[in-house]
Amino acid sequence: MRPGLLALSGGTIAMLLTTRVANAQTATQLVRFQVNAVSQIGVSGGPVSMVISSAVAGSTPTSVTSSAATYAITTNELNQKITASLDQSLPAGVNLEVALAAPDGAASAGSVALRTVGADVVTGISRTVGSSLPLTYRLSATAAVQISEPAARTVTFTIVSGT
Repeated sequence: MRPGLLALSGGTIAMLLTTRVANAQTATQLVRFQVNAVSQIGVSGGPVSMVISSAVAGSTPTSVTSSAATYAITTNELNQKITASLDQSLPAGVNLEVALAAPDGAASAGSVALRTVGADVVTGISRTVGSSLPLTYRLSATAAVQISEPAARTVTFTIVSGT
């Protein structure tokens, strides 16, 4: 066999194999999507129990704190804040405060007295995820207060627009 004829025969074979391969087919589909505004807060570690049971002579009863609770937050919004409020007023002479550690980029208001109207406890929250963030309560009372049966209040934390 001549070398030129062999090359032609090899090319012809390659062409025959190529024509036998099926042509590729494609299909397309449009996918529509959106991500809505999401702001969620969760509290864990409750219920929280605190008992004032001592005082230094000549001073008001010794306040107590609890750091047993934590909170988590997720928001994809800008300029949000967390407010805290009580479901009902505290007895006269009793004060309950809360302090929340701020997630990255936000600011904590420190220890804030709780009332039935929401008070800002964390501000400047934007597009963040935080978990196991410290939440601390402080209970204090004047010497005029004695509550012999346990009392309870519900604390509500709310994420709202910071404006």
